[in-house]
Amino acid sequence: MNRQNRTLSILLATALFGGCAATQPGAPGTERQDEYEKTKQGAALGAALGAIAGALVGGKNKGRAALIGASLGATAGAGIGYSLDQQAKDVAESLDTTVSDSDISSENIVVTKHDTFVKVTFKSAMMFETDVDVPTPSARSKIDELSAALRKYPGSIIQVAGHTDSRGTHAYNLGLSERRAHNVAAEMLDRGLQNTIYARGCSYDKPLVPNTGAANMAQNRRVEVFLYQKTDDIIDPCI
Repeated sequence: MNRQNRTLSILLATALFGGCAATQPGAPGTERQDEYEKTKQGAALGAALGAIAGALVGGKNKGRAALIGASLGATAGAGIGYSLDQQAKDVAESLDTTVSDSDISSENIVVTKHDTFVKVTFKSAMMFETDVDVPTPSARSKIDELSAALRKYPGSIIQVAGHTDSRGTHAYNLGLSERRAHNVAAEMLDRGLQNTIYARGCSYDKPLVPNTGAANMAQNRRVEVFLYQKTDDIIDPCI
């Protein structure tokens, strides 16, 4: 499917959601709705909002300005009861690494387990050429390995966030980080994942370490993939 024609599978991924869930739990009269219906309605709402977001941004990247989404039948928002520890282990093994205690590492790929999510950090140096938003062949290989591991977790909600260092203007870095995040999300969808996927660009708003020196800036140039069990756990990756 042409990525620019994915309106029906697009959810909102910019400041309109700011990391919030696409579903709307707790609405009156919904107590007896089954989880499939809740998910279907949430995805439909997200698709409409995503189209609006793309139109607001304008330009040739309207489709990318909104959130990359997944099928209406995904189980987004439903707690599926698996262990985050096990998911972190499975993901780390698929990427030929181990679960780390810290997000700050010299490794190209870092998997960390937090209280309510698992996070995979890809360093930009191994993901993208300088000033390019399309993943490298080696990056696509790692995305393929991650996607294969996530097929065991179809209910996981996936959030992709792009980050830059502080060189250049905020607006330029915001656009670059958004395009990189959206392209990584699109690569995952291309591998057939049925999960709900959000994408967000953060410019240089959330550095891991101070942007002082080449080594620190390299830590801050990254793409993060968050794996959640339910929508209530989704955070804003940019603050």
